[in-house]
Amino acid sequence: MKYTEKKIISVSGDPLLSLQQLSVKQLSEPVSYPVYTILFIPEGKGSFQADFGNFSFEGPVIFFATPFQTIHFKEIPKGKLMMLQFHGDFYCIAYHKAEVACNGLLFNNIFLEPSISLSPEEAESFDSLLTQLKSELSSEQPSEAVLTAYLQLFLAQSSRIKLKSMPAMVQPAKEALMEAFQTALEENFLTLRKPADYANLLHLNPNTFTKRCKKHFGKTPTTLIQERLVLEAKKLLHLTRKSIKEVAYQLNFEDEYYFSRFFKKMTGVSPQLFREKTGISIVADLSI
Repeated sequence: MKYTEKKIISVSGDPLLSLQQLSVKQLSEPVSYPVYTILFIPEGKGSFQADFGNFSFEGPVIFFATPFQTIHFKEIPKGKLMMLQFHGDFYCIAYHKAEVACNGLLFNNIFLEPSISLSPEEAESFDSLLTQLKSELSSEQPSEAVLTAYLQLFLAQSSRIKLKSMPAMVQPAKEALMEAFQTALEENFLTLRKPADYANLLHLNPNTFTKRCKKHFGKTPTTLIQERLVLEAKKLLHLTRKSIKEVAYQLNFEDEYYFSRFFKKMTGVSPQLFREKTGISIVADLSI
């Protein structure tokens, strides 16, 4: 079935929800989008890069990318893929965390692979769901409530599959130190910025620590430390109304200019442009 791009547009002219069929070759060069991006690959083998992590895959599989996360197919399977994209103004994953626990599971997690592998039956179910979503998008007056329901169902089913796969992803007990590093990073990323700091906490030689970290997570300690800072920066920029200066201060940067250079180096965009394109979530205005 041939798909053409279908989307709904915001008052400002930006796409809020879109669905299109692509050739994987269209993603053979690094690209990033200012929206949440979901890639459904029904068949084929290849490798996929998300920011600094590399992942091999065999379809059917679904990949998930956060706004301004660089994605790149380094080895390209045959066939087409479906790309479903949504803006945070259309569906806020932080606001809807009670209904769909995808934040930190499908999106915004530096330790987990940003994908789920599907059985043939699951792939058929997702393909049917996308077909229904496309049909609604193609109608003369698409219903936002119906489209939201389809998207929420897609995310909920994806989260359920991801959670089911988690036990199979548990690493051997000998890697308990890497789990300890994950905990230590969550507790100290605002103050400890060097791999040697964490090697000392874990009583490991720095070289040994780096090798074990790369084997366990597929990333170096430096990359994980930087990605954790960027993840927190994105959270503050999207979920709060703090100024760039306040965000820099909360993240313990010397000043907002140093923070802005770091953020742009990691994401390709400035903190201000990130906020303009992704918007400020309704969560920012909720009482805590």
